[in-house]
Parts: sequence; structure tokens; C-alpha cells
Amino acid sequence: MSISRRTLLLSLPAFALALPASAARIPLDEISRYFNSFSTARGDFTQINPDGTISTGRVYIRRPGRVRFEYDPPDDSLVMAGGGQVAIFDGRSNQGPSQYPLRQTPLNLILEPNVNFQNRRMVVGHTDDGDTTTVIAQDPDNPQYGTIRLVFSANPTELRQWIIRDETGAETTVILGNMEFGPTLSARLFNITVEADSRRR
Repeated sequence: MSISRRTLLLSLPAFALALPASAARIPLDEISRYFNSFSTARGDFTQINPDGTISTGRVYIRRPGRVRFEYDPPDDSLVMAGGGQVAIFDGRSNQGPSQYPLRQTPLNLILEPNVNFQNRRMVVGHTDDGDTTTVIAQDPDNPQYGTIRLVFSANPTELRQWIIRDETGAETTVILGNMEFGPTLSARLFNITVEADSRRR
């Protein structure tokens, strides 16, 4: 399994937009509202891997529990979550995808049906620097799954950066751009079996 691909789900994104001059710390209930305000989204991403290399592609989100990262050529890799599983398709391999439970990744925390950052056991950090608010979250029952660090700007609340630190301490950042909220996304985009079958043809 590719370290950077797995870390992506044990990490995540940032929005490459200008930040406001100053903002108060965003309350946790407002951050929860932000995630619960949309069920689908899509956009571009630039991924900074733990070794410093950079990948680009498209991301599709369909809450709850589904996400898809398509990497640009020549990389034919794909990371997707659906049906409670994460699948990593290696574009250089003819084998089927590597799979593991979505609940074993911090990404699961923002893909739940009802995101609730008021759960103080889940939030292990909530700070601001005058410009942005940072929330660090983890599975309170399984901290070994890693953490997700989310950076927001205010007025309106927007996710600017999402960094995942895995169990080894490696970090992956994904910069998101041109995000569109509310598009119609086919369930087939998140169907691991359908994707595996199509790659065998």
C-alpha cells in the first residue's frame, strides 16, 4: 500500500485562498454546522505528501461516509471510501485494491451523518492565531488511528487546510480549490466493487 495514499485518509485538505485580516476563534458548534450544511461537494486538490512530493487531482465528497480522490495522469491511482471501507487502487498494479475500515481513519470524523465537534473527547485542540481557527480531532476510543488538523477562516466559515498525521507521525496536506457544494454525484463514484470490476476489463 502506498504510504502517501493511506496517509491521505489518515490526514487531509487546505483551501488556497486569501485569509481575512483578523477573526475571532470560531466556536465548535459553528464548525459542526459547516460540515453538516452540505452533503455533496467536488473540487480540485493538490496533495503534499510526507516525502515532499506533490500530487494533483479531483476530489468528490458525498456525506455520509463517501469520498473519492482521483489523481491526475500519469498517476492512475485512486483512493475512495464507500460502504464503510476505504479502497486504495494502485495505478501501477493489476491487483485489486488494498482495503481497510473507514472508521480507522480520522477522515471518518467529518464524514459521519452528524458531525459533532462539541464532543470534547474527540477534540484535542482548539486554538486561533487571530487569522484562522485550528481544530485537532481524533477518535477518542482509538487515538492510534491518528489525528486530523482542520484550519478555518471566518466570516463565512471556510475550511482552509486539512492535515492528517498517521500513527507513524507522517503528515499529508491536501490543498483544495474551486470547490462546488451541492452537485449531483452518482453513487457509482463511491462503489468499490464497480471500480474494481471496471479496472479489470
